[in-house]
Amino acid sequence: MTDRLVLHEFSLSGNCYKVRLTAAFVGVHIDRREYDLMKGETRTPDFIANVNANGRIPVLQVGDRFIPESNAACYFLAEGSHLVPTEPFDHADMLRWMFWEQYSHEPNIATLRFWMRWLGPENLDDLKRLQMPGKRQAGNAALKLMDEHLADREWFVGESTSLADICLFAYTHVAGDADFDLQRYPHVTEWIERMKGQPRYQALDA
Repeated sequence: MTDRLVLHEFSLSGNCYKVRLTAAFVGVHIDRREYDLMKGETRTPDFIANVNANGRIPVLQVGDRFIPESNAACYFLAEGSHLVPTEPFDHADMLRWMFWEQYSHEPNIATLRFWMRWLGPENLDDLKRLQMPGKRQAGNAALKLMDEHLADREWFVGESTSLADICLFAYTHVAGDADFDLQRYPHVTEWIERMKGQPRYQALDA
């Protein structure tokens, strides 16, 4: 990979962390550019015109081209590496978990984490307050499904770490920030420790 890689990010975001963790696992260097979400720095005319018209991060810049969406950026970095299974069913299963993470996991666990840690429960409007019980129920359902899947296996797909593990790990391991009780999910907590024990593991705050 010869093009300069730049990650446009908010470093404490799990979606941004996924991209950094993928790069660490495959041994690829990425430069980092930080944005303050609370100041609206991803919603400026310059950002929308030149980085991501959707006004969101992370965005992986590859030379003069841009890849929005965290899981797409992870896939770009990991393609051809040990993180992407070559067996067709395992490859599809990896993608299944990555799609599921963005549809059933991240919108609940990550959203509650942002509301509680950055906005603060006392600052939530009525609409967000009304959504909280449903998101908590859906977040616990996602963690339960993960726990059941890991009951007789170490990794989500195949016999080793894949992008499925990285994409699910990012927000799962900090779910306690949103008051999810991970001790209810022992197979998930064991998997979290296995992820942290990987040779190229990099912490969220590294």
